[in-house]
Amino acid sequence: MGSDVVAACGMGPAASRGVEEATVVAHRQTAANMFRIRLECPGVASRAVAGQFAMLQITGRVDPLLGRPLAIYDTYRAAADGAPQGAPEERRFADFVYVVHGRFTTALKELAPGDPMTLWGPLGNGFSDVPRCEHLLLVAGGIGQTALLTLGRDRAMAGARVTFCWGAGLAAAFGDLDDFHQAGMDVHLATLDGSAGTRGNVIDLLEGAFPREAAAGPTHVACCGPEGMMAAVGRWAAGRSIDCHVSLEAPMACGIGICFTCVAKVRDAEGGWDYKRTCIEGPVFRADAIDWT
Repeated sequence: MGSDVVAACGMGPAASRGVEEATVVAHRQTAANMFRIRLECPGVASRAVAGQFAMLQITGRVDPLLGRPLAIYDTYRAAADGAPQGAPEERRFADFVYVVHGRFTTALKELAPGDPMTLWGPLGNGFSDVPRCEHLLLVAGGIGQTALLTLGRDRAMAGARVTFCWGAGLAAAFGDLDDFHQAGMDVHLATLDGSAGTRGNVIDLLEGAFPREAAAGPTHVACCGPEGMMAAVGRWAAGRSIDCHVSLEAPMACGIGICFTCVAKVRDAEGGWDYKRTCIEGPVFRADAIDWT
């Protein structure tokens, strides 16, 4: 985001320090209508933690004027996958995965290596409150996998059992499944048309893979996807006395908490509620704190 857009958003000097000019280093299609773009953006990549996002804008374009939020899918020390011998220690590259829908992503998919982009971040409160547990159950719907890869890999590397459940409309909607297999996760799929995994939605998958007695114990759920799906997963977890965190996918205009377009209705410990900004207090919240109505 250039200085003109910073001014248009009402962002002051403190916010503008997070603006970074990036370069596309790789861009490819991974599934039906789904793309993965890699940016050289050391300011974002070196500081990102699981569950955070960045606001992206195509440099030089004013339509759309404002940036768009994308989850930080993964980060790297080198432009190619992995870190070859002698690669710098600092993470310099970040991947973002998106589905083409609307003006921004329609234009984004046309970018090629070498093209410039502008972004600011990392933003938001990620999965830092998800406790260490023996079994971490990750549940994604649609493009919700983008928020979950690094969390699952970090916990698997620390010795936890990690299960990844992903629901979509059809098999062609799943992209880069090997990322989750190679991260040490047990992968389960559900499709509405039955073309991959369990026929049905992700709740049907959970009911079949984790009967009530098997799901009890030291398990924690982390979830991202459409709002109705996350509400259902939250109810599923609560029915088994399992704690659940969700990463909300709210529309945003600024990403830094000044526009209040991304607020969610969140209950407090005293039984009251208030509006919380998904870009600041979130995007990750406890599922049982969200008023889903």
